[in-house]
Amino acid sequence: MDRARIATYREFWSYYLREHAKPATRAWHYLGTSLTILCLLGAAVLGRPGLLVAAVILGYAPAWLGHFTSERNRPATFRYPLWSLFSDFRMFAAWIGGSLPRELARAGVKEQRPASGG
Repeated sequence: MDRARIATYREFWSYYLREHAKPATRAWHYLGTSLTILCLLGAAVLGRPGLLVAAVILGYAPAWLGHFTSERNRPATFRYPLWSLFSDFRMFAAWIGGSLPRELARAGVKEQRPASGG
């Protein structure tokens, strides 16, 4: 059964966050986004266009790995490529800026904390 298409970015953002509910999935995304940023900077500074290809591969590979192994869902990129790309960077910025827990709560995602040993 085909799900209804999301019509607005505001709706998509909440959906995106729910699809990234597990901290491990988000960690894989942070890795991919970090590698993408490094490749883009390297391409600009070093004038190496091959790093643009690497940016795409190194950005998506960890993110998709996180979806398939941790979240066990289908990456939103497959249905909403541009909104997903933008949201990858938005989630990364929210994580760096400390506003991600609030965004997750607004989307109805309960923050999962690692179990403490002891």
